[in-house]
Amino acid sequence: MSGVVSWWGRLLGIVALAIALNGCGYSLAGRGSFLPAYIETIGVPLFENITPVFEVEQVFTERVRTEFIGRGKYRVLPGTVGVDAVLSGRITSVGLNPVSFTGQQQAARYELRVTAALEFRDMRADEVLWENPSLLFIEEYAVTTGSGVLDPQAFFGQDLTALDRVAENFAKAVVTSILEAF
Repeated sequence: MSGVVSWWGRLLGIVALAIALNGCGYSLAGRGSFLPAYIETIGVPLFENITPVFEVEQVFTERVRTEFIGRGKYRVLPGTVGVDAVLSGRITSVGLNPVSFTGQQQAARYELRVTAALEFRDMRADEVLWENPSLLFIEEYAVTTGSGVLDPQAFFGQDLTALDRVAENFAKAVVTSILEAF
């Protein structure tokens, strides 16, 4: 008899846990959204660039727009008129540091650091839903040429896809943070 009671006790515990977790707000990564239901159109104007890296704001802005569109729920416009919410941003710094070296003391891998200030504003309620005034995004990349240069502009000139890869990962992190309330 005690084996049956123990079995029923475990079953009730599992059911109670399932009910508790059902209402806790968890969802699969990339699928949830904590935005108000009326937000259907998002404005993503061109980010401001206060770095010496030419056109970095264009690449990052476009990748963020593409990531929102890829989520399938939102219409994305390049401005602030006729939208339910606006994501504004400023790229504040781009830095490049060598993190590993070859036997000849040339850089083999770089750490790329991008800092941005971002704000996601609900236009209807006129309130900030998400912001990060100093988002630091770090990626490591292998050197594709023999030149060991610490200038981000020269680095992106060497590896034309490096900026795009960083912008894509940055966009995924930003959009996930906004939609999943992290």
